[in-house]
Parts: sequence; structure tokens; C-alpha cells
Amino acid sequence: MRIAIIEDNAALASAIAYRLRERGHSVDVLHDGEEADAFLAHDGADLVVLDINLPGMNGLDLLRALRRRQDGTPVILLTARSETAERIAGLDAGADDYLTKPFDMDELEARLRAMARRKSLVYSERDLIGELVFDRSSRQLMHGETPLDIPRKEIATLECLLERRGRIVSKPQLVTHVYGTGADIDDSAIEPHVSRLRRRLEAHGIRIKTARGLGYMLEIGGK
Repeated sequence: MRIAIIEDNAALASAIAYRLRERGHSVDVLHDGEEADAFLAHDGADLVVLDINLPGMNGLDLLRALRRRQDGTPVILLTARSETAERIAGLDAGADDYLTKPFDMDELEARLRAMARRKSLVYSERDLIGELVFDRSSRQLMHGETPLDIPRKEIATLECLLERRGRIVSKPQLVTHVYGTGADIDDSAIEPHVSRLRRRLEAHGIRIKTARGLGYMLEIGGK
């Protein structure tokens, strides 16, 4: 699943993202409410982990904007506040669940799984890509049952392209996914990873198309 983490505490956001990526999910991390609102309106997500206290636009206003767009994406709110009134305000704004900081990471995962079940979201540990299979749990690309020897950053590049299959993925999006949010990395750093991954995949009928000035798009079987 594609999960958006909207949290201004960079350390906490990174910890949640690391845990969820280890479980095979695609994760987008945002720290500013207005940027997150634009991201959800344009790109969307399967699930959202949303902090209430955000710069730019607070979490409750962001949630209300999401629901005004008739966007039913499941949302779990995170907050340091434990007052009943805050929990009620969050639920009334359209949240599906609520978790008070500090929380146990296992509980967050369990609540996300429960939300996914309620919304009938489908999550498969294996994704068929032409004649290859991507195993999300082990983060390996397989030909039959044989793992292909692909470096970690190229696998991360594939994950990002696969989650947005059929759509253009910008270089900044790829850099964020591969190197992490806030990494001081030039966008051009992603080009060698894409180039090497492209050569590996072409023999299996899988193409990475370049949209000049925009980014890259994964194509399977020439479609």
C-alpha cells in the first residue's frame, strides 16, 4: 500500500517510514500541512498517518479539506494531546482512528491494518511485473523463484516507479524515496540508478520511459 506520513517531527516521521517500508509499503513523508494538502489532492494515498500540530495548515483543517473533496482515504490522527475534546474534534472532522503520542509502533501498524480491512484495501506481498515478480516483504525482484542481484538503491527506485505505475514520477520524488526526506542530494543523483535499472529490466520486456523535463514512468509489455 501507499501510505502518506504527515508529521512535523522529522525523527518520528523517519522512524514510522522506516518501519512501514520494512513491511513492504510505499511511504511518502511530508512535514508541512499546506504541502501535504497539495500532495494528497494531486497524488493521493491509500492510507494517511496525520499529525494534528503541523506548520502551514494544521491536521484538522487538512483533514476537513480532504473530506470536502469527497476523498474517503482512511486517516489515523496522531497527537500529543490526550483530551477527550481533541479526540472528538478529530473524529468529527472525518478521521477513521486516533492515536495519542507516545505510542507503540506495533499498535500503529495494527490500527493501519484494521483501517485497510475496513476499507477493503488490497495489499499483496508479491507484485507481478511482466515475467518478473517483486516480493515486497523481502524487497527482491525474482525471475521465477530465483532472486535477481540488484543493489538496494535500484530496488528502492523500482519500488517508487512501481507504486506509481503508468504515471510519471519526478526526479525529486525518486530522490526522496531512495535517499529519504530532506536528504541533501542533487536530483541528478538518481539518473545512474535509473539507467542501470533500465538495462536490467529491458531484457524482461519492462521499460522505464523518460519524460524529458518531467521524470520517468514504468511501462510493462510496451503498454
